[in-house]
This record gives sequence, C-alpha cells and structure tokens, in this order.
Amino acid sequence: MSYATHSPLFQPKNTVFKRDHAVTKYTATDRRIKAMTNAGPSWTPDQLQSDPHANPQKATRVQSMFSAIAPSYDLNNRIHSFGLDQSWRKRAVREVSARLGSLRDKKILDVACGTGDLTELFYKAGANTTGGDYTPAMLEIAKIKSLKHNNSSDRIRYVNADATKLVFDNATFDAVTIAFGLRNVSSPDQAIAEFFRVLRPGGVLAILEFDQPSSKFVRFFHNLYTERIMPFTATLIARDRSGAYKYLPRSVATFLSPQGIAQFAAASGFENIKCHSLTFGTCALTLATRPLV
Repeated sequence: MSYATHSPLFQPKNTVFKRDHAVTKYTATDRRIKAMTNAGPSWTPDQLQSDPHANPQKATRVQSMFSAIAPSYDLNNRIHSFGLDQSWRKRAVREVSARLGSLRDKKILDVACGTGDLTELFYKAGANTTGGDYTPAMLEIAKIKSLKHNNSSDRIRYVNADATKLVFDNATFDAVTIAFGLRNVSSPDQAIAEFFRVLRPGGVLAILEFDQPSSKFVRFFHNLYTERIMPFTATLIARDRSGAYKYLPRSVATFLSPQGIAQFAAASGFENIKCHSLTFGTCALTLATRPLV
C-alpha cells in the first residue's frame, strides 16, 4: 500500500496543526465578515438624485455600503475595470518610487486601503506599509489576503483609520496614498490636510480617483457603461441591496475634478503638484510633495 506524500500521516504534527488552525481561523473570520455585512440599503434612489457628498450621514452610509459589498469587492473590481484597476495602482507605485528615488525601507501609509491591493504592491516593492481603512469588513479581507500571500513580515500591517482624523504622529511617513477613496471621505479637504500633517518634509502624496473623459465620443460610451451596464451587473454579482453600485457613478459625477483635488492639495501646503490622466481620461493620478521647509 502506498500513501500520497501530502497525506497528514507523513507530515509533522505541528504542520498539520498549523494548517487546521489556519482553516479554523479563516472560517471564524468569514463568520465575522458576514456578521459585519449590512443587507439593508445604504443609499436609496431618492438620496442619489441629489449630491451624495452633501448627505450629512455620508460617512456612516459609505461604511455600511462597503461592509455589504466587501466579500465580492475584488471580483467586481477586476471584472468591471477589465483589470485596469491594478494597472492604475501599479502606475501609482512607480510614480511614488520615482519621486522618492526608491521605495526600499520607506514608510508608506495607504489610506482607504480597502482589501489591501495597493498596500500589498508597496510591500512587494520593498516598503514598510500601513494600510488603513474605515470599514472593518474590508480590513478583515485585507488581512486574510496578506496571510494567504505569506506576508507574515512586520513590514506590513492593517489598522482601522479615519482619513480625516489620522492617529499617527506628525511627519511619520515618506508617502501617503489613497486609491479611489478620497471621493468617499466626508471632508476631502480635511483629509488632504491630514495627509500633509503625517508626511515628513519631502514626502509624497498620491491620489488615484475616477474621472470623466474629455472626449465626447469616449465619454458617451464610458457613461453608458458606468451608469447603466456596470451598476446592473455588479449588483447581481455582489447580490447587493445597499445601493453601492448606483452610488458609484453618482459619486464620481458629483465629485471634484483632478484640478479641484490639486487646489485642495495646494491649499494644504503641497507643491510640485501634477495630474496624470489615465486610460482615455477615465482615471486620474494626482501627485504632490510636501515642501522640505
């Protein structure tokens, strides 16, 4: 009789224990994520008729919305951006690295990190990364992904964080990034001021956000997709009742332009501000530097 070499009978007891412990841990985490999920609506059609950024309960509604869609968040991102969301994040990593000279051992804060995609990219590039998010369910998934990637290093960590009230000391980080999250913050100007505070002199700010294509031809098909097709298919995939994917196009249409973001950055004291238009203007990367003095 022969046995497969991967049988538990031929593995050290501590290996079997670690594997069983990991399964138990993931199962427990899945239960926690499900318990965090809000099945009810965060945004009603009537609320989205007006500017969602002006809603006094925006922060609570956004947190509830992301709790609801957290389990399918990555899948919907990949499908509905056709994988471009990762290429945009990689571009942000390259631009930050170029401004800093190197990412090796640099301290990076990724705000509104969600499930940790951008945080992980900075970690893989050699940085010491902190991912912060306002939604516990998203952070739980980020932590699971990090463990699955065998990122047991102390160079990466995930913490609960409010972009408008960061708990970090002044001049702590070499770079602060936020990908598709500034739009969801209750006070974007206050958040950018906080980013300035926690950056060291010479530190870099990188903001990825959706934008509207300048070409009328491209904008027509872009709006058809983002306002009609994507909300329907993404809602089906997520089995979402929170209104998240109807909020998305409305929040983009009523949010600041890249020029408006740049003005907020300048008002907070940033310099060397530059905006990069990506993929026919559907996304924008805004970069800025905190002055040395």
